[in-house]
Amino acid sequence: MDSFIKLSNFSKIAPYAELFWQGLLVTVLLSLFTVVIGFCLALVLALMRMSNVRPFRFLSTDKEGRQREHGFLLALSKFNPLDFLATAYVEILRSTPVIVQIFIIYFGVFGMIQLPNFQVFGFIKFSRFFPGVVALGMNSGAYLCEIIRAGIQSIDGGQTEAARSLGLSQTQNLRYIILPQALKNILPAIANEFVVIIKESAITYTIGVQDIMSAVNAVKGATFVIIEPLLVATAIYFCLCFPTSKLIAYFERRMSHGDKR
Repeated sequence: MDSFIKLSNFSKIAPYAELFWQGLLVTVLLSLFTVVIGFCLALVLALMRMSNVRPFRFLSTDKEGRQREHGFLLALSKFNPLDFLATAYVEILRSTPVIVQIFIIYFGVFGMIQLPNFQVFGFIKFSRFFPGVVALGMNSGAYLCEIIRAGIQSIDGGQTEAARSLGLSQTQNLRYIILPQALKNILPAIANEFVVIIKESAITYTIGVQDIMSAVNAVKGATFVIIEPLLVATAIYFCLCFPTSKLIAYFERRMSHGDKR
């Protein structure tokens, strides 16, 4: 296998250009679906972490009705199961490698579920694409959760008090007042997560997703050339990520100008 860069090797991989175009489309679709799934999951996790559900609240007082100052029962009265589950999910997903999560989802979860065996656009295998999206979406949700939670908490608490004084419920306050402002603040961070997913999606070729790295492996196996396909993949990822990053920075500056008084 040739390990040196040769211009003649690029002519060998030229017939496989369609594989790279297909890999480009798969990578973009994979990233888009991942961000959508990750955002929806992250919103639920963020609300769970900020919830005030304490089923054992009554244990904070003793039989005489006096407030406990310490002890196991006081700690149990502060226990929030929703916050505990969301925090455990976020910490576990952020503390384990993505490739391990992908293997667990693909071989462990979807190994027991028979997915439909069809192809989208004639070359995207749904039975491999869907588990990859789910695994990346679950991982992205753990990171986006903290971004969304920080965005919601950045909104002035006085607006919540004003909403209550107008008779709005907590759900209406969240939907019409808090979330629109929070989304504006965190939109650049969410867009940056999209760029990160574009690069991290390369790991899904390990379960057979036909992304850009899958095209590299196919070309390597057919031509026994490795460096040149990797250079082509590098150029494709750069052309995806660099302009997107600059576009995000442009809109971020425009949004910050609009906030200035």
